[in-house]
Amino acid sequence: MRIIIYTGKGGVGKTSVSAATARRLAAKGYRTLVMSTDSAHSLSDSLEVQIGGAPRTIENNLDALEVDIIREMETRWKEIEEYVRLFMASQGMDELSAKEMAILPGMELIAALFHVLDYERKGTYDVIVMDTAPTAETLRLLSFPDVSQWYMTRLYGLFKKLVALAKFTIGKFLDFPLPSQAVIRNLEDMNIKMAEVRDLLQDPSKTTIRLVVNPERMVINETKRAFSYLCLYGLTVECLVVNRVLPEDTEMGYFKEKLEEQKKYMEMIHQAFDPMKMFHAYQLPTEMMGPDKLDALAETIFGDSDPSEIYATESPMRFSTEGKFHVLSVRLPFAMKGDIELYRAQDRSLIVQVGSHKRNIDLPLVLKDAELMGAEMNNETLKIKFRREEKDV
Repeated sequence: MRIIIYTGKGGVGKTSVSAATARRLAAKGYRTLVMSTDSAHSLSDSLEVQIGGAPRTIENNLDALEVDIIREMETRWKEIEEYVRLFMASQGMDELSAKEMAILPGMELIAALFHVLDYERKGTYDVIVMDTAPTAETLRLLSFPDVSQWYMTRLYGLFKKLVALAKFTIGKFLDFPLPSQAVIRNLEDMNIKMAEVRDLLQDPSKTTIRLVVNPERMVINETKRAFSYLCLYGLTVECLVVNRVLPEDTEMGYFKEKLEEQKKYMEMIHQAFDPMKMFHAYQLPTEMMGPDKLDALAETIFGDSDPSEIYATESPMRFSTEGKFHVLSVRLPFAMKGDIELYRAQDRSLIVQVGSHKRNIDLPLVLKDAELMGAEMNNETLKIKFRREEKDV
C-alpha cells in the first residue's frame, strides 16, 4: 500500500491538493482513501460531500474519511475512555467534564495513524492520501510513534508493576479505581501498534511526504524548516508541490504585478530545493471546490504522470562503518550547525535536537556502549561518529 502525506504551512492549499490527488488516483483505477487528520476538517467542503468518522464512498475507487476523536474513543478505546472517565469522576468531576477529559492529548493523532495501519494490514486500499493539519501539528502527528514508543518502552513496564502491586496492597484503601486488565491490554496493544506504525512511516518504499508551498517568502522559510524536522524524524520527503502559481499569460492589473513578485519567489524556491522533484499548480487565487475544479487542479499538477509514483526512496537516516568508527548519517537540509545539539541519554540512546525539535534515537546494540566521538555537518548531512570497541583476539 502506498501512503502519500501532504503537509505545509496553514493556508497553502493542502486540502485542495490532497483531494485533487485522490480523485486523479481513483480515476486511474487505484483503490484510494483520502483522509483528513486536521481537527478543523475542510475535506468535506473541498469535495462538496459530507464526510464522517467512517470511510464513505464518494465515487468509484474513492473513499474519504475525517477522523472523529469522539467516535474513536467510543469504539477503538472504549476501556481506556471508561477508566479515565471513572477516575475523573472519583475525584469529584461531573460526568460531562469527566467524559471530555477522557480524550487524552494526542489521541486523535494515534487514531489517524492506527487507521492507516489497519488498512495496510488488510490491504483495503492501494493508496492513502493524508490531508494534514498545518506544519506544527503534522510534525506532532508524524513524530508521535517515535516519541510514544520511547515513553512506553521505558515507563509502561514500571506502570504495570505498580498497578499489580497496588491491587494486592494499598488498592483497597485508595479513593480512585485502579485500571482493569482490559485497560492494560489496550495499552499493550497501543505499544505494539506504535512500533508497526513507526516502521511503516519510515519505510520510503511505502510512505513519503510531499511539501505544499506557495511562492511567498514566509511560506518558503517555514517549508525549509519543516523539511529539516521531517528528516530528523526519519521521514522521506520526496517532492514539492508549488501551489497557486499564477499563469504566465496573466494580464489583469493586480495579478500582473503579483506575477512579477512571484517570479522572484519562484527563483528562491528553485535555488533552495533543486534538484528535488517539483510540481507546479497553476491557478488564479479562487476557491478550489467541487469535482470539476479539483480535476482541473490535478491536471495542472500531474499532467499525464501517475500521482502514485515514488520520487525519492532514500531514507534520511542511515548507519555505516568508516575505518574504526561507526557513523550515523542524518540528512538535515537547511539546518545550521549552531541549531544542532547532541546528547547521550542515561539509557545510552542518542538525543539529537535541531532548533525546537528533539528526537531520541535508539541506537543499535553494537553502539550501546560505543564512545561518542563528535559530529560534523557535511553537505547538509550530520555525520555522528562512534568509536568502535576493540575486540581482543
